[in-house]
Amino acid sequence: MPVIMATANLEPCYAANFAFLAYPGLTHGAAGLIQHFGTEELKNKYMYKMYAGQWTGTMCLTEPGAGTDVGALKTSAKRLPDGTFSITGSKCFISCGDHDLTENIIHPVLARIEGDPPGTGGISIFIVPKYRVNADGSLGEFNDVNTGNIEHKMGIKGSSTCTLNFGDEGKCIGELLGKEREGMRIMFNMMNDARLEVGMQALGHASAALEHSIAYAKERIQSAPVWEMKNPDARAVPIIQHPDVRRDLLWMKAHVEGIRAMNYFVAYCMDMAKSTPAESEKWQGLVELLTPVCKAYSSDKAMEVCSKAIDVYGGYGYCQEYPVEQYMRDCKIACIYEGTNGVQALDLVARKLAQKKGMNVMNMFGEIGATIAKAKGIDELKVYAARLDEAYNALVDLTMTLAQLGKSSGFLIPILNASPYLDIFGDILVGHFLLQSAALSTDKLKAIYAEKGVEGSRGKQRALVHENADVSFYTGKIAAAKFFAVEVLCTVKARCEAIKSEEKIPIEMADESVTC
Repeated sequence: MPVIMATANLEPCYAANFAFLAYPGLTHGAAGLIQHFGTEELKNKYMYKMYAGQWTGTMCLTEPGAGTDVGALKTSAKRLPDGTFSITGSKCFISCGDHDLTENIIHPVLARIEGDPPGTGGISIFIVPKYRVNADGSLGEFNDVNTGNIEHKMGIKGSSTCTLNFGDEGKCIGELLGKEREGMRIMFNMMNDARLEVGMQALGHASAALEHSIAYAKERIQSAPVWEMKNPDARAVPIIQHPDVRRDLLWMKAHVEGIRAMNYFVAYCMDMAKSTPAESEKWQGLVELLTPVCKAYSSDKAMEVCSKAIDVYGGYGYCQEYPVEQYMRDCKIACIYEGTNGVQALDLVARKLAQKKGMNVMNMFGEIGATIAKAKGIDELKVYAARLDEAYNALVDLTMTLAQLGKSSGFLIPILNASPYLDIFGDILVGHFLLQSAALSTDKLKAIYAEKGVEGSRGKQRALVHENADVSFYTGKIAAAKFFAVEVLCTVKARCEAIKSEEKIPIEMADESVTC
């Protein structure tokens, strides 16, 4: 499938049970590494059975003393006469690290060959199976890959997260993938895809939480409407009719739909990078720029969506009898693994903005500018397009300011404000995609109104919302864009100005002053 189609199909699967989807998801990623960097021998030995689901795969980076700082790893590889390597070391927090769902588990393992230099530049990557594979493809002896611990986690409890010990008895054999000392480059080939998938994981939880909240709000009867509070005979109504609940639901809807569009757009860019050679550099540049935003912004906002879902349910939302508390627990890990969201923000500010001398970010800004220009020509949207325009200009100005600070003695300001910057960048992207969707929706509604003969009648058009599913769908898209512009985009300029004030309070404060 094209990546955009595969991504769209994955969303309901992630929403249904991400903990289970982690097994085939990691397997697909590990098999992809072998496909892109492995020899024909490695492909025949491992890849086909992984893609078939007969064997599963993992990703083994993290160690107790080398989490975010991967270059500090201690796992070692010793050359053997036959060209293979003896692997020794421990990896922790390995998702789907051990289980009995399949007969073999294939581990891509980062390790340093004895004598290679310290840091990330000296790291290689090895294929290490749980059970060795014979020449005829059958399973051989146990490969000295032992489970030291299974983590007891806050969420995704169906995914077995393990500590794996390689070579406790000196009998763990690994095969080099790609070239020596290119382990990080190879692994990052998987990480870009994995970070989009983490963004989709978060979207799945948020999407499910929203759908459950809407269904619950429509059936939960509680209190008379506020405009009937003085009427002793007023009947209680579904809570979806209460303004504060409606506001929460629309906040959730706007963020879920905006994040969905952003993540799907990155998947589309991946396809375009492969299918349009003449513009491949442009599309791949957008993938590089937006991947950290997809991962971090999606997971941060998904946590807020899941929290608001619990609010909609009230006390029941806090109980395991209802599903939304699990979505929030399962969602939190998306903020942490595959590089914490703080690391994603640093990646965006310190690396991605400057790539190709800023051309990637300028290309994205061009896309946003085109959306604003089109929406300004639509009467119903021009006020909201102006909101996005103001926020967009503030972001452009802030981006240029941070670029200058990064070259001066104020270089700590971009680092200190990396996370707030990513959050602002994400808000602009979501506002852009929501407004783009609203512009398309106005065209669709015009066609429907013309077909129904209600072009000049607001009353008849509003009546159609209750009768026609397409009308209600497109009207909801427009409402989400308007609400996001008023609720979120109006705050962007002030947040940009706060960063530009160059306050260094968190840095200047003494460690002792952090305590309460």
